[in-house]
Amino acid sequence: MIQTNYNPDVLSCLANLSNDEVFTPPNLVNDILDLLPQELWSNPNAKFLDPVSKSGVFLREMAKRLMHGLETQIPDKQERINHIFSQQLYGIAITDLTALLSRRSVYCSKTANGKYSICDTFDDEQGNIRYKRMKHTWNNGKCTYCGASQEVYDREDALETYAYNFIHTDKPEKIFNMKFDVIVGNPPYQLSDGGAGASAMPIYNKFIEQAIKLNPKYLSMIIPSRWFAGGKGLDDFRDMMLNDSRIKYLNDFVNAKECFPGVSLGGGVCYFLWEREYKGKCEVINTKNGEANALKRALNEYNIFIRDNFSLSIIKKIEKVNKVNISDLIESRNPFGFPSSARGDESSSKGNIVLHSSKGVGFVSISSVSQGHKYISKYKVMFSKVTSEHAGEPDKSGKFRVLSTTEVLEPNHLCTDSYLIAGPFENRVEAENFKCYFTTKFARFLLLQAVTSINLSKDKFLFVPKVDFKKAWADTDLYKVFGLNSKEITYIEELIKNYESSENE
Repeated sequence: MIQTNYNPDVLSCLANLSNDEVFTPPNLVNDILDLLPQELWSNPNAKFLDPVSKSGVFLREMAKRLMHGLETQIPDKQERINHIFSQQLYGIAITDLTALLSRRSVYCSKTANGKYSICDTFDDEQGNIRYKRMKHTWNNGKCTYCGASQEVYDREDALETYAYNFIHTDKPEKIFNMKFDVIVGNPPYQLSDGGAGASAMPIYNKFIEQAIKLNPKYLSMIIPSRWFAGGKGLDDFRDMMLNDSRIKYLNDFVNAKECFPGVSLGGGVCYFLWEREYKGKCEVINTKNGEANALKRALNEYNIFIRDNFSLSIIKKIEKVNKVNISDLIESRNPFGFPSSARGDESSSKGNIVLHSSKGVGFVSISSVSQGHKYISKYKVMFSKVTSEHAGEPDKSGKFRVLSTTEVLEPNHLCTDSYLIAGPFENRVEAENFKCYFTTKFARFLLLQAVTSINLSKDKFLFVPKVDFKKAWADTDLYKVFGLNSKEITYIEELIKNYESSENE
């Protein structure tokens, strides 16, 4: 017989299951709890809430710390257990099943007052880990609390409705009728919104907003990093977070698998510490391949949140040389009024204006051009309004191309809404020089720092400095002009593809 001491933590195993409601590994929970002041664990009056309990791992790990921290104050072990579980730790489960699982991992019994429960003070089955089946409040096909689709979630009682207790109330403080010092957890990330295909809306933001309403001393949650970019249902939340000077710490993981092995979450994940009495800059940590890069900074320093600390330092160095950007040369979307579906005529008999579309070229009359007339007789640079990385992810080597199609357009050459344009330029030389500059690794790196989705727009060029387009530019010239050192150059070179490389590499 082969003997082994392998004894895996069941909550670690659960954390490896892929689901929108991601279970949290114990080691990650402890990294988050380490952010809290050490003295909390020896305070018998401190109260802790996990409003989104799934496996009970947050409550369990907090119980371990309290058991140690209160040992001298409450020497009797059973008395200490009873005090911690009945007076300090509280949870709100997200489903009936997770309520049972949480109680089992915290109280060692699926019922708080069961025969095998380690706490002998509860007189009901739920104890301090509550679950109440809630109903959505429908209005025009959507839930007024969470935005869930009535078509998807107006279900029979036998099916889960995902009407989470914590966010389906105007008075979350009434759930336990008390104030909490600490609120921590890993909320559900999204719900189907009834749209086409696998369309889903974020929901984690609602848990954070509700938790802040309770005004705890400390709040920490782990959530997808997609809120950095705003977008679907997240614009107001993003503005709130970036302008909240009480966010003291933010650890961002580009690869979510560093936190949740086996789980793919596009855009990565992050966890933060919000501290009620704190007001100042945030310590931002970029964690990648186990290495951490820290920088204390204001989250709202720019209109666009720069996720990477090292990239931010490069941007600041460039701004010291030149703060004028090229955004005034970028025209807003649909520069000539032709929709993306426009193709023009195959023959030039009906007009001598060349129209570039995603399917090639056609011809239109000048009278059909509804806007952008100042560009018609000028040279301009046309580029796709969608980034090269249509999924927003780098290639297998971790590199980005950023720009897709770029082409110099001669006078009387226009384009559809599939493209944006830069210009106008007086002659082909200046247009070619702009294209040359535009496609350098230097310029594409700076553009990448402002890209928050697959779509490009005028405002995404705020970090790309304007240079003299009477001359041609190469990366080596730009690195020298803006004083970049070897480490900064290597960083850019290793992140950005050669422009000539195939988009399908």
